[in-house]
Amino acid sequence: MEESMKDYERELEASFRKISEGDLISGTVIDVNEEEVTLDLKYYAQGIIKAEDMSNDPSFSLMTDVAVGDEIEAEVISMDDGHGNILLSKKEAQQDTAWDVLKTYLEEKKELTVKVSEVVNAGVVAYVEGIRGFIPASQLSLQYVEDLAPFQGRQLNVRVITVDPEKQKLVLSAKEILREQEKEAHDHKVAMIVPGTILNGTVESLQPYGAFVALQDGLSGLVHISQICEKRIKKPSEVLKAGDKVKVKVLNTNDGRISLSIKAAEENAQAEEIEDTDAKQYSSGESLGTSLGDLFAKLKL
Repeated sequence: MEESMKDYERELEASFRKISEGDLISGTVIDVNEEEVTLDLKYYAQGIIKAEDMSNDPSFSLMTDVAVGDEIEAEVISMDDGHGNILLSKKEAQQDTAWDVLKTYLEEKKELTVKVSEVVNAGVVAYVEGIRGFIPASQLSLQYVEDLAPFQGRQLNVRVITVDPEKQKLVLSAKEILREQEKEAHDHKVAMIVPGTILNGTVESLQPYGAFVALQDGLSGLVHISQICEKRIKKPSEVLKAGDKVKVKVLNTNDGRISLSIKAAEENAQAEEIEDTDAKQYSSGESLGTSLGDLFAKLKL
């Protein structure tokens, strides 16, 4: 009795519902095959979406990308497909809302995962919300990519950088995300370096204001001109050249940048030498014997 009451309530609700061509309606997938998707619309008739009306993306597959239980929004194309079902198109529904969704992705800088469906001149193509997006070769990697063939079928994390509905133009970038990931990895390495540490490095380049020194793990830091040596110099090239091996002391690691000092490293080395010399003098047997001999010689027994 309970089931029949639920069925009655459902039929009553459906009898008041009006569906017309052009409406956007949602339904639950109850069957999928290679040719079409069947939806439960909570209506007298079921909804049918043909494979060609699901997506513009050539890599889209009904059997792979759609599952029973999925909720799909689609546009009513015809009230009767010839078999008593309502003919729908997800592709048409997407066109109506996709550009607004893409604008939101642009504003939120949302990270998206896409699959490259085609390699074209100067870039590749991937679809987002059913819209054809272009990823220029210059936006595929941190370096310019000349051979695009390996990107065919590859999944990429991208961000929307251009949305122009009037020109039907959607541009995506993987480079922006890669640059952020690289910066995060760099900043993490820098944060692991303890100020005061003495490191070995190689002079990379000289600038009027100081010298850049290459360190371990692909890091580099700046030795300000005032931290190169004790004496006052007008330019770093007076005492340094590219390729020189140097010892540097880490002064600080603020804002992901490493400040170094050659002068402080040398001062540390000199201080250690003095300490080492003093330690040897006070710990040697000869020194100890001499001091004890002198002490007893001065005593009158």
